[in-house]
Amino acid sequence: MRAIDYFDRGHDRNPQRLAIVDTDTGLKLTFAETKALSLRIAAALQKGGFKNQDLLGLYGPNDGMLLVALLAMWRANGKWIPVNTRNAIDANAAYINYVRLEWMVYHSSKADEVEQLKALCPTLQHFVCLDKRLGDDPSLDEFIAGVSEADFVEPEIDAFGNLMDFVGIFPTGGTTGPSKGANVTNLGWGTMIETAADGMGGRTDDPVALVSAPITHAAGPISLSTMSLGATQVILPGFDAEAVLKTIEDYKVTHMYLPPTAMYQLMASPQIDKHDYSSLKIFILVGSPCSPEKLRQAVSIFGPAMCQAYGQVECPMIVAWFPPEDVAKYAASAPEKLASCGKPTRSIKVALLDDDGQPVPLGEAGEICVRGALVTHSYFEKPEETAEIRKFGWHHTGDVGKFDEDGYLYIVDRKKDMVVSGGFNVFTAEVEAAVTEIAAVREACVFGIPHEKWGEQVHAVVVADGVTEAEI
Repeated sequence: MRAIDYFDRGHDRNPQRLAIVDTDTGLKLTFAETKALSLRIAAALQKGGFKNQDLLGLYGPNDGMLLVALLAMWRANGKWIPVNTRNAIDANAAYINYVRLEWMVYHSSKADEVEQLKALCPTLQHFVCLDKRLGDDPSLDEFIAGVSEADFVEPEIDAFGNLMDFVGIFPTGGTTGPSKGANVTNLGWGTMIETAADGMGGRTDDPVALVSAPITHAAGPISLSTMSLGATQVILPGFDAEAVLKTIEDYKVTHMYLPPTAMYQLMASPQIDKHDYSSLKIFILVGSPCSPEKLRQAVSIFGPAMCQAYGQVECPMIVAWFPPEDVAKYAASAPEKLASCGKPTRSIKVALLDDDGQPVPLGEAGEICVRGALVTHSYFEKPEETAEIRKFGWHHTGDVGKFDEDGYLYIVDRKKDMVVSGGFNVFTAEVEAAVTEIAAVREACVFGIPHEKWGEQVHAVVVADGVTEAEI
């Protein structure tokens, strides 16, 4: 199936159900209205010269129409280029030039940045502003004026749903330099959505998903996953702890996603005890390891909804899954298990390998390597880097992990972040976990610095409240 087919699956469940509620602009669209609007935008793109597998960038804060534009791009069988609103201009320009992006849909709040990108990125030629005309750039309303759903020309689709067409070129974390572009296929995207639906679905007949993390990052694919289940997307322009807490109660949110650092901000909010969170069924933590103690506390606050997922751009989102019923069970009976990211999902095979590609013994640390349909096709125009991460017939994540006797996977560190001190491997993530167990520490970052005697020495930077350096 194609990416857009998953939205259409949600549409077919109940076309008159609300699909999008934008709390900032007041926009409300049913699934039927969202589909119709996506067809018009896709037709307008085609009329403007957008071709099969062309690239389209989305740039702006969370907005209901940004999500509709994303759906329209996939309907036209285009490739999504997420443009990170938090990146410096030079970083975004470098990525845009690398993938040779031509089309951009942006929000007027990013007008100054877009003007700079126009000067820095010669391939960028087509611009549409979501909310108003800016200079020569039409507003979205102007762009689709005079175009109907009937004008849309369905791209050629094979019996397999164009499995090897690309849904996007997604920037990696760039831990070893500028971001590489991961070529993500319909096969990999669909595998991610189906796997996510396995974990998130069947928990309510009235799914409502809160979108406060950036749509132009992980919240975009998670939104498509929940839309395939027929979930209403309640969209905040960005993350604000008090707004998130209030919105959960006001809209009876059932599904939400945040990185652990944002969850910590929720828990530290003075409003945390003033709202009802009983509607929550799924509260996914993904993006970085979560403090086991804070996860245990979160269960006591948000109820048996807390869950964790592990993945990366090259094998999106859900290599491992720790479902809410198991998190709640271990929060009460074996909190040490909460350091895990869960068990491998049924869509992927996971092995822990040494540097020679051999499996490590149970309980020992090895690089997390994966194999299956979830794995992305390649890095865009980087065959050597692609070959490097596909040695021994596996995709190498660069993460170091351990399995316990029950099959739970624990992320120990990034392989490149490991500190070698006095001949011993020190996993920075383990030190960070220990430091964040201190109640007065909100966040910690651990790293190595050169040391004359030990080679490297472990250092920590913390966000603290009422604790001294000596106590840490």
